[in-house]
Amino acid sequence: MTNVENQQPELNKEIGPNWFASVMGTGIIANAAVGLPMVGKYLGQFGLVIWVIASLMLMIMLLLKTLQTITNPHIIKRQFNDPVMAQFFGAPPMALLTIAGGTLLFGHHFFAQDTLMVIAWSLWITGTILGMMTAVIIPYRLFTHHEVRGDAAFGGWLMPVVPPMVSAAIGAMFIPHIQETLLQQTMLYACYAMFGTSLMAATIIITLIWGRLVHSGTSGGARVPTLWLVLGPLGQSITAAGALGAVALAVVEQPIAGSLNTMAILYGVPVWGFAFYWSILASFLTLRALRRKMPFALTWWAFTFPVGTCVTGTTQLALHTGLPAFEWAAVILFAGLLCAWVIAALGTIKGIKTGHIMKNPVSSPIIIAKKGPR
Repeated sequence: MTNVENQQPELNKEIGPNWFASVMGTGIIANAAVGLPMVGKYLGQFGLVIWVIASLMLMIMLLLKTLQTITNPHIIKRQFNDPVMAQFFGAPPMALLTIAGGTLLFGHHFFAQDTLMVIAWSLWITGTILGMMTAVIIPYRLFTHHEVRGDAAFGGWLMPVVPPMVSAAIGAMFIPHIQETLLQQTMLYACYAMFGTSLMAATIIITLIWGRLVHSGTSGGARVPTLWLVLGPLGQSITAAGALGAVALAVVEQPIAGSLNTMAILYGVPVWGFAFYWSILASFLTLRALRRKMPFALTWWAFTFPVGTCVTGTTQLALHTGLPAFEWAAVILFAGLLCAWVIAALGTIKGIKTGHIMKNPVSSPIIIAKKGPR
């Protein structure tokens, strides 16, 4: 048997960072369910089950990825050097952060309060540190290590810069559990700083994606679902603005507290409008790709977490405005999230059975050269 034949199983089956998107897409269902207007109070047990499933998925993937890294360290190095796959190193931090939020919501079913907080804080701190690292390192390498064409921008570029926004949104849930007022205020403003970090970077990237769509059309094939990733920073920023504004009322003095709380509406409603507009465009482009026989890929999980952030963002707007329109919109979006999750989950299970989604990812043709090491 040749060396190539010996290497074939290793090269064709591996766990990439993009697999953690399934944890994000599952965990956001649990987090969104219990906060839903009108029906959230009936979904506690449902949310608990989903959170347990997502937590188990996270533990299994962390174990598999750790074992893979120990036994075949060159795999993670190759993934890190792949200009497309590297973008998805933002997924593991967001998976940790999503489970951290769920731990605060559901952990009391299994843990004492002190233990619960240790677990939740550990997940949030680890996810935040890793998320800030990806937000710096991955774009830096894109700036200095790879040369790309003008039409290279795609939704995956958002993955490494969105984690700080998730940290901000989930971080708001931790503030009431902090005892010292000064530390509460520090946490609040740190979350707003991460909010701005992610928002500015995401705005730039979304502009580049728009330009690419105008001048070059869609990237085609299984990449089209990544257009839905644009909803991620939009929905998560609405969620963060609403959650941080609400806790600000108990943490900082007026008039700052009132201004921050009002920002939830002044910022959230216009951005929600753009998110709704983008979802229409993305829907048409997705249907167009489906008519052209778009194959299933792990990118289909892009239909889940970003939509989930729009559910939580819409829920925040419902809480802040009291409008039934936002309440119903949140419920309808949640129903869409469930449908998207079922489609992605079934496709993943089928892909695992056939093995086609376990294959070694191929570097994207949008990368035309590598610059020298810096």
